Amino acid sequence: MKNYLLLLIMIAFWATSCQNRETTIQNFVKVENGRFTRSGNPYYYVGTNFWYGAILGSEGQGGDRERLARELDEMKRIGIDNLRILVGSDGERGFKTKVEPTLQIAPGVYNDTILAGLDYLLMEMGKRNMVAVLYLNNSWEWSGGYGFYLEHAGAGKQPRPDDVGYPEFMKAMSQYATNEKAHQLFYDYVRFIITRTNRYTELKYTDDPAIMSWQIGNEPRAFSTEALPAFEKWLAEASALIRSLDGNHLISVGSEGSWGCENDLSSWARICADKNIDYCNVHLWPYNWGWAKPDSLIEHLPRAYKNTKEYINQHLSVCDSINKPLVMEEFGYPRDGFKFDLNTPTNGRDGYYKYVFSLVADNAESDGKFAGCNFWGWGGFAKPLHEQWQVGDPYTNDPAQEAQGLNSVFVSDKSTLEVISSQVERMKNVK
Repeated sequence: MKNYLLLLIMIAFWATSCQNRETTIQNFVKVENGRFTRSGNPYYYVGTNFWYGAILGSEGQGGDRERLARELDEMKRIGIDNLRILVGSDGERGFKTKVEPTLQIAPGVYNDTILAGLDYLLMEMGKRNMVAVLYLNNSWEWSGGYGFYLEHAGAGKQPRPDDVGYPEFMKAMSQYATNEKAHQLFYDYVRFIITRTNRYTELKYTDDPAIMSWQIGNEPRAFSTEALPAFEKWLAEASALIRSLDGNHLISVGSEGSWGCENDLSSWARICADKNIDYCNVHLWPYNWGWAKPDSLIEHLPRAYKNTKEYINQHLSVCDSINKPLVMEEFGYPRDGFKFDLNTPTNGRDGYYKYVFSLVADNAESDGKFAGCNFWGWGGFAKPLHEQWQVGDPYTNDPAQEAQGLNSVFVSDKSTLEVISSQVERMKNVK
């Protein structure tokens, strides 16, 4: 009799586990017939960039779990449920234009407080039914990225743009596409992160529906036309590795689009067509790309609109041909007058956000390929103390190499938040 009761208990436990597992699987964001779905329903979203989320979730330097809860609650309140987040920065500390603290101090040497912060962040996002796009690398200096791997692969000390300028920096970074040893160091990091188990939820990362997508990097670039073939090969290898480790989550590149492929749209198309890439990304920066000038940000909005629509349409045509959705996961516009003070109006930004949102919603309501956007980015409750970020300052979404307040959206930016909320409501009604 005891054995019979024990058997019944074991069967009930197994059935419950299977049911919970099935429920978890249903909560993953998927791509079906070229569209996002979640829990069997179409998934369209308004998200943001929140690169510093794992740092806030830590209990070490820069950690502030109370603020993290406030930020997540506020984003959830206005309908933002998709956050694009940096897994962690790499390398030495002490550079004024670099994120601190770092996660990967040296290849295979990790700061456990940041790993705990990432675990905690994912747990808190899961409680709120939010999802994360986690990027694993960076072509830019502000989190280490390419330069970190090149240095540890034996390529020597790598330059920083604040010392030598961006042309010289980008020339140096073009080595990454062909440096196999640097790639292997990165792959070791990918294996370590993706195969982790969350210490708080006891969920394997591969089983966590709070993760929407693994992203190879933030704005990965070849940095030269000659390096494009090797660059495409590296991205294909990286996506294949991620797929071999995790069959549940989506995989994306993190690309700016053709702008990040030396203005070669065919290169971007080949990258996105890879069988292991589930959806496509573009970024858009009217000021950075010369479409708007600091002294005439509002006057140049019509040109920014025109160029934005052309750029999006070019990339949507590729998405149609390969039957994959598109996300505009970075876009920003400076505050009026190119000022950084939080009291400065945001008429130009509000206008640009409205235009981008209209493109996303119009397409979602008709074709459905343009499925989401993540504005850059969420500054939330932060109050910048200095124009140049300093250790100990609150994190905004403007990285350390950029003026604090340049592109971040704060809770005091009421007009911008109204624009965002309106888009959230519109996207809720897309079927």
